[in-house]
Amino acid sequence: MDRKVIEQKLESLRRCLLRIADKCPPDSGTLAEDLDLQDIVALNLSRAVQLCVDIGAHLIAGIEAPLPDTMGQTFDTLAKAGIIHEKLAMQMKKAVGFRNIAVHNYGEINWTIVYAIAGHHLEDFTEFAKAIVSRLEEEN
Repeated sequence: MDRKVIEQKLESLRRCLLRIADKCPPDSGTLAEDLDLQDIVALNLSRAVQLCVDIGAHLIAGIEAPLPDTMGQTFDTLAKAGIIHEKLAMQMKKAVGFRNIAVHNYGEINWTIVYAIAGHHLEDFTEFAKAIVSRLEEEN
């Protein structure tokens, strides 16, 4: 495991979360109507999910666990390894679902849901980052 790579990804995650928090409007209606805010929030949420998957994959390679077949399984594997807890794994798998819709246009994006993620679930990403930092500290 390359600690520096993980630390760089954690910093990128921090910046994405700050950008979302800074640009998320006070209500879902504003988000639904403002294309620029939609781009900023959706892009940074997608990046945040991808960064968490990348960090997880990097950790999994370092613990010699079986490689996950899907992005969502990355979080299941981390939970089985005791790096994150099951509830967080479930929340992160839901975030992967959002990312897939945003990136691949698997349907029209529901901006009310995006607003709810940005307004109420950024702490899932923060909790994930804290769990990773804790794991890095354990390995020192």
